[in-house]
Amino acid sequence: MNFNQKNIIITGGSSGIGKATAQLLASLGANLTIIARNQTTLDQARKEIDAVKLSQNQKVFTLSADISIREEAENVMETGINLLGGVDILILSAGMAYPGYFRELPIEIFEQTMAVNYWGSFYCIRGILSKMIEQKYGKIIIISSGAGLIGIYGYTAYSPTKFALRGLAESLRGELKPLGIQVSIVYPPDTNTPQLIAENKTKPPETKAITGTVKPWEPEDIAQAIIQGINKNKFAIAPGLEMKILNYFHSLLFPLLNRYFDHLIKRIKS
Repeated sequence: MNFNQKNIIITGGSSGIGKATAQLLASLGANLTIIARNQTTLDQARKEIDAVKLSQNQKVFTLSADISIREEAENVMETGINLLGGVDILILSAGMAYPGYFRELPIEIFEQTMAVNYWGSFYCIRGILSKMIEQKYGKIIIISSGAGLIGIYGYTAYSPTKFALRGLAESLRGELKPLGIQVSIVYPPDTNTPQLIAENKTKPPETKAITGTVKPWEPEDIAQAIIQGINKNKFAIAPGLEMKILNYFHSLLFPLLNRYFDHLIKRIKS
């Protein structure tokens, strides 16, 4: 796919996977609107994105919004479309994670995580859908997680939100395909982002034992995998061998993984 002059909106575009994907797309000639809550990080991200643009004629806009609030999400999608003059691709990278023991985490953490990860993506999709239907074209890229394929100890607030995104993507795929709209879902493994740094501060030791068995990816590598997946019109984009295997065989592997995780947890607790 030629990304030159394509109009792309990215939520969570000020850091991590979202920013790395924005930078890669800018280097390929795309026009961008990046959305996040913090204007300071948005301004810094814009400088980094501007530095790698293919052409100085490209447009890069920043918008501050909390997409977990429906009115803000709807308004920011409308504004983003108007600034760019259209929308070809929506990439939903905004998210949060707060690991901890189920019995100890405040209910507000569960509610907030679902609001940001699921409802935020849902509101944004609804916000751009009429435009994509009108133009009979569009791509929607939903960023889930490896924790959206299998529940992980310590991620009771996070995994269900990423499972929900998988269900949304699978349900939307067939409904939107006849309208010319491609839906994709991405299952990144642990990635070196500010979010991962924040997660490590509250991860139970059992969770660290499970997730620490795999070296984190760099966001730039995940961005490359996302662009390759878009180019190939893939529905499920699973970077790396582990995620590919889990994506294809997670139901069959679930009992084996559970035994392995149980062994790690028992060792930590002993």
